[in-house]
Amino acid sequence: MALAFLNLFLACGETDPSKQFSLVLDEGGGKFTAGAQIGVRLENLEGLGVDSLSYFLEGTPLRAEGNRVTLASQTLGSKTLQARFRSGGKWITLEKDILLLANTKPEVYSYEVLATYPHDRGAFTQGLEFHGDTLYESTGRKGASTLRKVDYRSGRVLKSVALDKQYFGEGITIWKDTIAMLTWKEGIGFLYDRESLEPIGSFSYGQSREGWGLCNDGQSIYKSDGTEKIWRLNPVTLREEGFIQTVTDRSIFNKANELEYAGGKIYANVWQKESMMIIDPQTGAIEGVVNFGGLRDQVTPHRELDVFNGVAYHRQRGTFFVTGKHWDKLFEVRIVKKGE
Repeated sequence: MALAFLNLFLACGETDPSKQFSLVLDEGGGKFTAGAQIGVRLENLEGLGVDSLSYFLEGTPLRAEGNRVTLASQTLGSKTLQARFRSGGKWITLEKDILLLANTKPEVYSYEVLATYPHDRGAFTQGLEFHGDTLYESTGRKGASTLRKVDYRSGRVLKSVALDKQYFGEGITIWKDTIAMLTWKEGIGFLYDRESLEPIGSFSYGQSREGWGLCNDGQSIYKSDGTEKIWRLNPVTLREEGFIQTVTDRSIFNKANELEYAGGKIYANVWQKESMMIIDPQTGAIEGVVNFGGLRDQVTPHRELDVFNGVAYHRQRGTFFVTGKHWDKLFEVRIVKKGE
């Protein structure tokens, strides 16, 4: 009994070595740009010995020079800085959450309307994408969600298939002969034959929270989910293989909705706003913001008229086509830098 009591007493008296250290950043307040050199040090409360000290960012080793490390990272957003070292014969890891921001502020763009076309005002537009000269459109709301093939010049719906009434349709993208279409909160996407619009399969979401927008660059599919993350999907399996976080020079931004890929960039409608972001798909940096203010004023007003949403790039024409939910017009536009 006495021996058991002694062992319990000694165990209670043991101190976790990691509690004797803290990881301190000498500047920045936890916000930095990728590639920045920052002062970092261990605060050693008991003067314990330390050896084999190394620093990591999201598990990747960082280059250190004295008490400064270089925050090397291809992607931006929320990151975890780690210090790993030995003390008292034990390996210890300390962590500090930091934010990597873009090193330049977004450029501001406006638009020029080149042409206006009729659009089905009954369409609660979610996704738009061209294949050649044919426009494909997805619409939302339970009981009214559809995938459509549209003659954009006349606004005529050439072919339409309905989703089961339990699904709220979201964005689409075209990969070769297949159309992938998201649902909002149901955690499932559907695959269709591009020509016939016949259903040919489905896929489940992974870690992404919801389904919002889709686009692709010919190698990967990108998916927004209502958070700051845009997920990269394998185009064959539709499995999530990583993500970027949308970030400005000041903060993380979580409003990416409908997506389009053009000229090496992701164009994303800003949810509930008459604007669009231009995003670097490698880093997540928001490089530009397009102000579409005033476009809705050119649409016929009615009771169901809703927000700006839907962007498609016509590669042969080199122009963007945009519309909104229950808008009776589809606009062909050119994006111009403000002041030009």
